[in-house]
Amino acid sequence: MTLGRTDEAAGWLVAPVPHGAAFDPACPGAVTAPAGTPPSLAALARFGQMACLGLDRVPAVAVNGALVVGSGPVALGCVLELHRRGATRIRVVTSRSKAPIGRAPGVTCEPPDTAGRGHLVIDTTGDARRAAALTAPGGVLGLLGTPKAGDALGALEVHRGGWTVVGMHELAPAAPGAYQAAYTTVASWLVEHLDPALVGPWCRTVPGVCAPELFAVLDAPSRPAEPVVLLDWRTS
Repeated sequence: MTLGRTDEAAGWLVAPVPHGAAFDPACPGAVTAPAGTPPSLAALARFGQMACLGLDRVPAVAVNGALVVGSGPVALGCVLELHRRGATRIRVVTSRSKAPIGRAPGVTCEPPDTAGRGHLVIDTTGDARRAAALTAPGGVLGLLGTPKAGDALGALEVHRGGWTVVGMHELAPAAPGAYQAAYTTVASWLVEHLDPALVGPWCRTVPGVCAPELFAVLDAPSRPAEPVVLLDWRTS
């Protein structure tokens, strides 16, 4: 995605176009952050928006004690949205030691091999089967991460487990205006309630000229620890 704005006083526009690409402010899928929202929070709100729209589709269930699988930017947006909705205890299943998501309010990180089951499990990695194994009988399994084509859950497994499986893709059908409304709600909440000290461990800004070096390590152990990385082309 790319952030841009027409003037210094305007709110940031977040558009679903390649990183750093020019875009029409009226392009489909673009959302506008409230004026005064810093770029880091405008970017972070985009991941919270995904969770907000997805959680709106989940049947009424207690969010406290929810289990989130993954520790990347989608997972971070999810735990913050769960917290916004009242969750004070959130379990995050991740193999990463000292994952920055562990700083989020109410979050406890658990390694995959010792994690217990949950009644509300949200996968943010695209591995639905791994998340299903962590779903308690009668529980809700939310698919926020995008599975690969051809991935499947066994119908018998779902049937016997009594699970409710919810597709949480942000572009699933929703009421007119819901897309921008969700983004505005999340961005406004982050600006008002997020501890500024948390932004540093979660968001890193890199000069745009360093993009080749950054992309070269995104899948390597040496990639930036911060879940959200912004390329700032203004410094190029």
